[in-house]
Amino acid sequence: MTLHVFLYRGRVPTTTLTSPPSAATAPAPPRRRTRLLALPEARWALAATLAFLLGLALDLGGAPAWASAVPYAVAYVTGGWEPALEGLRALRGKTLDVDLLMIVAALGAAAIGQVLDGALLIVIFATSGALEALATARTADSVRGLLDLAPDTATRLTDDGEETVPAAALAVGDLLLIRPGERVGADGRVVDGVSEADQATITGEPLPVVKRPGDEVFAGTLNGTGALRVRVGRDPADSVIARIVTLVEEASRTKAPTQLFVERIEQRYAVAVVAATLAVFAVPLAFGAQLTDALLRAMTFMIVASPCAVVLATMPPLLSAIATAGRHGVLVKSAVAMERLGEIDTAALDKTGTLTEGAPEVTAVTPLPGSGVDEDALLALAAAAEHPSEHPLARAVVAAARERGLRIAPAEDFTATPGQGVTALVEGRPVTVCRADTGHAPAGPGTEGTVVLVRVAGAPAGTLTLTDRLRPAAPAATEALTALTGTAPVLLTGDNARAAARVADATGITDVRAGLLPQDKAEAVRELQRSGRRVLFVGDGVNDAPALAAAHAGLAMGRAGSDLALETADAVVVRDDLTTVAAVVRLSRTARRLVVQNLVIAGTFITGLVLWDLVGHLPLPLGVAGHEGSTVLVGLNGLRLLRDRAWRQ
Repeated sequence: MTLHVFLYRGRVPTTTLTSPPSAATAPAPPRRRTRLLALPEARWALAATLAFLLGLALDLGGAPAWASAVPYAVAYVTGGWEPALEGLRALRGKTLDVDLLMIVAALGAAAIGQVLDGALLIVIFATSGALEALATARTADSVRGLLDLAPDTATRLTDDGEETVPAAALAVGDLLLIRPGERVGADGRVVDGVSEADQATITGEPLPVVKRPGDEVFAGTLNGTGALRVRVGRDPADSVIARIVTLVEEASRTKAPTQLFVERIEQRYAVAVVAATLAVFAVPLAFGAQLTDALLRAMTFMIVASPCAVVLATMPPLLSAIATAGRHGVLVKSAVAMERLGEIDTAALDKTGTLTEGAPEVTAVTPLPGSGVDEDALLALAAAAEHPSEHPLARAVVAAARERGLRIAPAEDFTATPGQGVTALVEGRPVTVCRADTGHAPAGPGTEGTVVLVRVAGAPAGTLTLTDRLRPAAPAATEALTALTGTAPVLLTGDNARAAARVADATGITDVRAGLLPQDKAEAVRELQRSGRRVLFVGDGVNDAPALAAAHAGLAMGRAGSDLALETADAVVVRDDLTTVAAVVRLSRTARRLVVQNLVIAGTFITGLVLWDLVGHLPLPLGVAGHEGSTVLVGLNGLRLLRDRAWRQ
């Protein structure tokens, strides 16, 4: 079987995620498992097998040759029509397809009177194709099962009361009522109520998570015993479920460097196999060998030398790893990205929103003497200027002003410079909020403070101190990355040196580079890579996008990550759990090891069978069994990564 057949059979079909087939109150559906006979390949293989067994029974029963020839012919047709068609299509595209070689070998056997051997070849080949199709379908099942989680309908709250609407009709800003035991209809945030949500199928968290006002909930997760009111934050087509399936679909259409290398040599190898087959047939014939013996040996050689198992060695492990990572809250965008994650030997981490929670709070408002503004006025001006910004610090300033009940005036002529600050015209006065390179607020254990300067009409008016708490998992995550790569992570941040040092001390990081602009972060990554390292950069903000793009592999924290960071990164951590960073790197390395194992298995089978055929007498059915068996073996070996155990190892 060729690679394109494998991917065609295993590709997750394009499915509209806005009307999945489950009710809002349905319990978690079991993971889909495609049954063998549900696949057309399996049904054709079964028909070929039954026809072959009937022909064999007639042969053994002493029936005339014409009687057994009929079921054998049925076996040839039912088992061989699809690979023959695929082979002819490939030939029209000026490529040699292993399917066509197999059919030619079977017909050649029949032409010299070896009808039984040819029919057996067809049956084994068709059965192998059915098993490959089943294995590939199971890969798709693991991701496609997510489609069953999102409900068909949702309860939307309006001024007139409640209404039941299709989940596809929901829009950003709609208010939903999620009753106990119902599934959430869209991604959003809780505005009222307390409950627990089972979101293991989306984020991989094994236990229900308490949801309170302000917490994010995901479409398809199961609500617990409390009622929640949820404000829709994403269009249904952009939900986490949609992103998982879309990214895996895209990943299935990409090819890793190893796979591309295999494909580059595949056609040349196939031509060499045909040439060698002709030589294996012609040379013994020239030295007086029997026509039948020479032809059988040549056909057997063509079959066992075909590179089916080599072609299938790469993609099953990588696609299985992508599917498993997606089930545990890490969306890997391509097979290339999955392979690169396993190659990294150094991690570089952003601070705010990555090692810290990224939800800072204003802890001090300090007007400067002679500025003419008090605390409330200073905070109100800063909030007005920051209001259009999506930066976590900006959101914190706006939230602080609202908590004090301050009026936030509309801003005009807003501009933002990543890594530096914002400027806007507020009630006729230019207001700038930028980082302050001096001064640092005291902070308690596990916190760090950042000071920003507020300028009004160009003159310093005061400072705001914001505190951001370290993620609880940050020390363990950096320790895991250190153990995995053999090198402690590097901290790259645009914040001041004192704030960065406090986070570095808490996480065991010794290489700290602070006060970096976006281009400086990217250059720091390039510098590390010029020294021979392969860098994984982990970040979340707009200012992290250049570094994510420059790194050997980029990983974005998805919950609070900016759109630009999410687009630029090779992978996205949906639930902002830093411990998954090391887990996905380990999974990628396991996938790479399985690729190597598969290539060794495939090479060993091909070499052994070819030598057996050249120096001994390899029966055609045994050669087919060995060839197809190795193909199925490497496919199943790669699919081992679909098990949850692969993530936890």
